Amino acid sequence: MVDQRGFIYEPDPENPGWHRWELADDTRFNAQTMGRMLVRPESDRTCRVRMFPERKHSNLLDIVHGAVTLALVDIALFAAMRTLLNGNAGGSVTLELSSQFIGAGALGKPLDAVVEVMRETKRLVFMRGTVVQGEGDEHLVATFSGIVRKPSVK
Repeated sequence: MVDQRGFIYEPDPENPGWHRWELADDTRFNAQTMGRMLVRPESDRTCRVRMFPERKHSNLLDIVHGAVTLALVDIALFAAMRTLLNGNAGGSVTLELSSQFIGAGALGKPLDAVVEVMRETKRLVFMRGTVVQGEGDEHLVATFSGIVRKPSVK
């Protein structure tokens, strides 16, 4: 299903419990750079956003490029807002994003941003989370916090 802002948000038949998180317009950043992405709620305040790192996401060390990790985090803020709060992700903007790199992301293994909504106000959503890899999230790649401004009412 394509929503009013051009996001495809529908159950993924290959991954039960997950939803596709894609733009209908595959010429934009998410599709061109990030590739296939999935999202699923983990609780009423937490969701997981998954990408699948491949060679195009690597740096010269053959690990996930830091910019790709940051892009995952930024996209995950909006996916969490849509998934947990039914927010208008397409009309929102990132106001602040803070990150701390802790480890390297590996290619060929799903890379997950686990996002927790800390507080929602009339205009803002405050979130924090981790970027993890591996069964049981044993490999910590980064931590982050972010603030998203909801769209203006017109």
